[in-house]
Amino acid sequence: MALLEVKNLEVTFGLRQGAVKALRDVSFSIERGERIGIVGESGAGKSVAAFSILNLISRPGYISGGEVLFEGKDLTKLSPQEMRDIRGNRIAMIFQDPMMTLNPVLTLGQQMVECLKAHRKISTAEAREVALEKLRLVHIPSPETRIDQYPHELSGGMRQRIIIAIALLLDPPLIIADEPTTALDVTIQAEIMELLLELCDSQNVGLILITHDLGVVSQVTQKAVVMYAGRVIEQGPTKEIINDAQHPYTQGLINALPQQTLPGKRLNQIPGSMPSLQKIPTGCAFHPRCEFVIEPCSRELPGFTRSGGCSVACHMVKAMKEKAAAAG
Repeated sequence: MALLEVKNLEVTFGLRQGAVKALRDVSFSIERGERIGIVGESGAGKSVAAFSILNLISRPGYISGGEVLFEGKDLTKLSPQEMRDIRGNRIAMIFQDPMMTLNPVLTLGQQMVECLKAHRKISTAEAREVALEKLRLVHIPSPETRIDQYPHELSGGMRQRIIIAIALLLDPPLIIADEPTTALDVTIQAEIMELLLELCDSQNVGLILITHDLGVVSQVTQKAVVMYAGRVIEQGPTKEIINDAQHPYTQGLINALPQQTLPGKRLNQIPGSMPSLQKIPTGCAFHPRCEFVIEPCSRELPGFTRSGGCSVACHMVKAMKEKAAAAG
């Protein structure tokens, strides 16, 4: 049984102009200790998918279909109290901006002890020892001093390490990291990703990494899920997707990486932009931006086609597979 299995997840936002689907038929799974990346441009639905797992979608948004099975339980069916027992305790989340996550008027120690005591019957002294142990685990220098400091006394990279330590406090089997290095400079980004990788291996923790950066995904994850306009359009082993992307959108993301362009030349880019959720094109949502459009693309929503170890939602890939099968 997978640690987490998302099946045909659908999220809807009820707006004055009418209901809008932010996620459509999203499915993926993660095993214990596995690392997967959810990739796509801004507006693809990555963060909505992450928040949906923890049932953190605010009104007027709501989960309108599908299942989120965690350790066999459907999280979409749990009461608010049951979900509070899951959040932070069994599934932890690392957000983009540590200063928005940490309470500026409490010391780090107070926040970590409070988190532990909310989920465990434990004394303050015991909770403080656990907090110090986690600070050491994420390589915080002089943890005995840092634990009594306030968030503003630390650098951005140090604050993000603290957030990771808080995520690990209750030894959750799954961590969701939503663009955890966005607010950091490049060298600190590399350190944080290396730390997450090290912790996943040593603690056997599953990791869902939400990012727009395929370069990071290629270095950290074992599986990749590519999203576009609220739908999964390609998923499979990360190495296979990076080395031989099947969907034109995934190919475009890879070609847009800086290392794919010669020095002094313009960076490659995908023409156009992500469609508004109120105006998602018929058929394949990517077809207005795609250079490989064929006849069904503008009218039929593509189903998934197996290509190697990957699943791809693309009419062109399906047509090529059928042509190869007929020729062979």
